[in-house]
Amino acid sequence: MMFCDEFGYEPAVKNLEEAPDVSQGASFEKVLVAFIQAEEKDEVDPKGTEDKLLNVVKWGARKNESRHVILHSFAHLAESKASAEFTHEIFNRAQHRMIKADWQCDQTPFGYFLDLKIVAPGVSQARIFKSF
Repeated sequence: MMFCDEFGYEPAVKNLEEAPDVSQGASFEKVLVAFIQAEEKDEVDPKGTEDKLLNVVKWGARKNESRHVILHSFAHLAESKASAEFTHEIFNRAQHRMIKADWQCDQTPFGYFLDLKIVAPGVSQARIFKSF
């Protein structure tokens, strides 16, 4: 996870054929960006995976005095990957739960490689790694 003073993206390459067409990017300020990879083992306990994801990203955001989280799929770097369908569903359910709990939560376009703009402060709590 990385807390960003500014975070933005532009769609570059669609890498999932079934992903909807996206042509516009977006930009955000004062957000925690969660670079997430779901692994095959996560598919065994979807609810547990979702709960852990929510706990970790909320903790990271609170640590940086923010209530805005961006969920970003980073699975292309994983040795073990969950299915795209599983990962996207976990993102959608987590986003729904965060919004329902009065958090602001967005997702980068799922199924795309993106051009990213990241402006992050040089403090330790702005960069957090957590594996579960």
